[in-house]
Amino acid sequence: MNNRNLLTILIAAIILISSSTFIVDEREVAIKFRLGEIVRSYDVPGLYLMIPFINNVKKYDSRLLTMDSKPEQFLTSEKKNVIVDSFVKWRITSPENFYRASKGDERIGINRLSQIINDLTKSEFSKRTINEVVSGDRDKLMEIVKTEANNSAGALGITVIDVRLKKVDLPEEVSDSVYARMVKERATVAKAFRSKGKEEAQGISATAERESATIIAEAYKEAQKIKGEGDAISTETYAAAYNLSPEFYSFYRSLTAYRESFNAKQDVLVIKPDSDFFKYFTDPEGSLK
Repeated sequence: MNNRNLLTILIAAIILISSSTFIVDEREVAIKFRLGEIVRSYDVPGLYLMIPFINNVKKYDSRLLTMDSKPEQFLTSEKKNVIVDSFVKWRITSPENFYRASKGDERIGINRLSQIINDLTKSEFSKRTINEVVSGDRDKLMEIVKTEANNSAGALGITVIDVRLKKVDLPEEVSDSVYARMVKERATVAKAFRSKGKEEAQGISATAERESATIIAEAYKEAQKIKGEGDAISTETYAAAYNLSPEFYSFYRSLTAYRESFNAKQDVLVIKPDSDFFKYFTDPEGSLK
């Protein structure tokens, strides 16, 4: 046997082996058909045999998959529209059922799952108020949807792992109305706070003015009292000084009168030259009578 024949036989053997086997890896499940009829499914990774031209194989992803639904509009128990954005975590657990339910088209199976989730979510939203679906009952609602979806999706060969709400929004026109109402309410509250603050400010100002007037009155009273005491002491001092030297006291008072009377050039004083006012001008000893 020459080398050419050996090579031909080797190639034919490789083609025969490759067409007689198939591989299922850890990320896949597979279905083997015989002339279009399902023979069996495979969910364990490995190398498997098949008969060329008699058998064929279809594989599906066995990993955890995400179905991200487009936002849908639902009615709550209050007959108010909300826009719900959600996603579903799921995997194929029975490839034979999935194939039969989807007629071999994976998109059909996904669409059927989407319709199941959509109908269940709509039903649960219709039983609850907006406040309940946004806060208190959200986790419970999603758990109910997941459980009911598994009951319905079992025939599809699908297991729903989780259902989650990403966002629950009001329609734009409702959101604008709610926002406008909130702005109005906040403006009312702010106006009340400003009015109360103004009232308190006026009260504080009135109290401060009253206390200021009281303090000023007390201070004036105290000042007048001190001034009166000072004047009394001054009078006593002057009287004592006068008694000690009446002539010097008279001279000092005359000098003070001169200084206060002639403290500006434009001042004019009309008085008789021989009056007592000028007695120290003509007679330093003040003996003029």
